[in-house]
Amino acid sequence: MRKIGLIGGTSWHSTIDYYRLINQLTNERKGKEANPEILMYSINIGLMFTQDWDLIGKEFTTYAKKLESIGAEGLALCANTPHKIAPQVSDAINIPLLHIADALGTYAQNQGIKTLGLLGTMPVMTGDFITGRIQEKFGIECLVPERTGVVNVHKMVVDELVKGVFSEEAKKLTIDEMNQLKEKGADGVILGCTELPILMKGISYDLPLLDSTAIHAKYCVDFVLND
Repeated sequence: MRKIGLIGGTSWHSTIDYYRLINQLTNERKGKEANPEILMYSINIGLMFTQDWDLIGKEFTTYAKKLESIGAEGLALCANTPHKIAPQVSDAINIPLLHIADALGTYAQNQGIKTLGLLGTMPVMTGDFITGRIQEKFGIECLVPERTGVVNVHKMVVDELVKGVFSEEAKKLTIDEMNQLKEKGADGVILGCTELPILMKGISYDLPLLDSTAIHAKYCVDFVLND
C-alpha cells in the first residue's frame, strides 16, 4: 500500500471522517488486518478565516512539502475550499495531489449524472476550481445557487457547521437550496463542504446527493491500494 499524506483541520469534524473512512474502506477491501499508513498535518482553521489566499497557499505548500519529505506518496486536502490553492501546492511537490473535483467528476460520470448542483462555501460556489475542473475534465455542467443562496449557505457553513453546530434551521436552508437547484435542472447535488454530509446524515432526498467527503476518501483509498 502507498503512504498518503492528508492536510486536514478545515474543519477537524470532517477530518475525523476522512481518517475513519480511509481506514474503514481499506479494511473492507483488504481485511481487518490491514490499514494504510497515513501522514497528517491538521492546521489551525483560523488560517482559513483570514481569507488571505497568498498566505493560505504558502502555508499549505509548506505542510505539503513536509508530508512529502517524511514519505507521503500522494497528498489529499481534506476539504473543498482549500482546493482554491491546489495548483500552487501541486506545482511545489513531486507527488500527486488527489483533487476532490476529480473524485466527484469520476463518481458523477460513472453514475451517468449530466448536471450537478453545488453547495459549499462562497469560494467554492463562486470560483471555478471545483466547477470548472468538473466541466472541463468530465463534461458535466455545474449549477450554483442564486446570489442570496450563496450568501446564506456560506454564512451557515462559517457560522455553524465548521464550529460543529448542526441545526434544524441549517438542514431546512440546505434542503431549500437543493430544491432550487433541482428546479434549475440539477440531476444530482454535490455536498461541497465536507461538513454538509454531517449535517444531512440520514436525510433522504429524491436526487443523488454526492457526499464529497466519502467520495474523496474512496478516491484516496483507490490511490493507496493502487486499484
